[in-house]
Amino acid sequence: MSARRRLGARWRRRRPLRTRLAVMAAAAVALVAVGVCAAAFFVIRYKLYQQLDQNLAQSATLTIQQHRDESPGVMTGECRFLGAPACSQIVPSDPADDPAKPYLLPVTGPTRAVAAGRQAPYYSNFTLPGGKPGRMYTTTSGRDGEAVQVALRADIAERGVRQAASLLAAVGGAGVLLSAVGGYWVSRTGLAPITRLTATAERIAATRDARHRIELPPGPPGREGREDEVTRLATSFNTMLAELEESVAARRRLVADASHELRTPLTALRTNAELLARADRLTDAQRERASGAIGRQLREVTGLVNDLIELARDAEPQPLLEEVRLAPLAAHTVDATRGHWPAIPFTLQVAPEAAELSVPGVPARLSRLLTNLVDNAAKFSPPGAPVEVALSATELTVRDHGPGIAEEDLPYVFDRFYRAEKARALPGSGLGLAMARQIAHAHGAELSAERAPGGGALFRLTLPAS
Repeated sequence: MSARRRLGARWRRRRPLRTRLAVMAAAAVALVAVGVCAAAFFVIRYKLYQQLDQNLAQSATLTIQQHRDESPGVMTGECRFLGAPACSQIVPSDPADDPAKPYLLPVTGPTRAVAAGRQAPYYSNFTLPGGKPGRMYTTTSGRDGEAVQVALRADIAERGVRQAASLLAAVGGAGVLLSAVGGYWVSRTGLAPITRLTATAERIAATRDARHRIELPPGPPGREGREDEVTRLATSFNTMLAELEESVAARRRLVADASHELRTPLTALRTNAELLARADRLTDAQRERASGAIGRQLREVTGLVNDLIELARDAEPQPLLEEVRLAPLAAHTVDATRGHWPAIPFTLQVAPEAAELSVPGVPARLSRLLTNLVDNAAKFSPPGAPVEVALSATELTVRDHGPGIAEEDLPYVFDRFYRAEKARALPGSGLGLAMARQIAHAHGAELSAERAPGGGALFRLTLPAS
């Protein structure tokens, strides 16, 4: 990499994006302004001298016509005055044929070459006697060995060129200045959302508070969905912040709820442990009750901790996926649940088209999903009321005949630690249904709850399409 390129890369790294954008925008506009002014200058200069050259060509033609038979020498010599007719003279190709009187206009080698026919006619600039600028045209006279020279003062053309140069320089300078102002304005307005995004990100990093948002200007009506890239970036960042805020809030709720749920069994464990520490003061029946209570509370705490660990998983392990047949899995789950709830009759109906139905998944996780659903239905069913499990080609349903789900509880039945008013006296931590929905989502299925016709609750597991 050359030294110049290294210097440019170092400058870009050390300058903020706003400065670089302003410099690039200003440089682009300034380059266009200077280019336009330069092009206009050359066009004006060309037109002014073109008009002067046309006058010289007309004067040369007139001189040739009026002095066709005259010998070499000065024909007219008034051009040293502004507005006077053109000076003219006839020059031979051989210096030996020059007149005794000196020429008014400069005679050079190219002049003799034009007279001899060895060079094409040409225009040239020179200085008239008295120091005034002049423009001269040298061409053939129509006779062999002679050339005609005509000249005019070029003050007007040169003055016009200087005035045009001054005016265009001023216009170009104003254009450069305006381009700098415009570049700064473009960088300031164009990067305003990014500036707000940066400030918001820095504020969140400093305060760890995801409630901040980037303020977006209201878009024009009728242009929804056609925002620019920066606005879409800011919108996406706001969406990400909303998700982050919800995630942080959910984590805090989870910690608070877990702490609340663990406080009661841990307090009971400590009480029973302290009671057993004074076992010499207890009867055998009291020691047995305390030991049994500790066992039950340990199982409750262990189950709660295991449920929290399961809920903390974000996704199912993909390498462990396999084709799981749902009919045998449902039959095994129902048989296992009968042992825990002997007073509840369970029925399983498998549609003929679902007998060989299988889905890709983790068998242990799918078994946990079905167990949670069936166990939840049994918990709310009165003794003797059946729990009905049905499997079809598109869904699996679990229905109980208990009190059902109140309308105000339906939106929250899958929330972590949520327990309806009727369920607070029953065993459980409020994590089973939340875990069931998480497992369903991880396997591409959808779990919903509704009030069953005739009473009770109905849970519907909609299977993913094949």
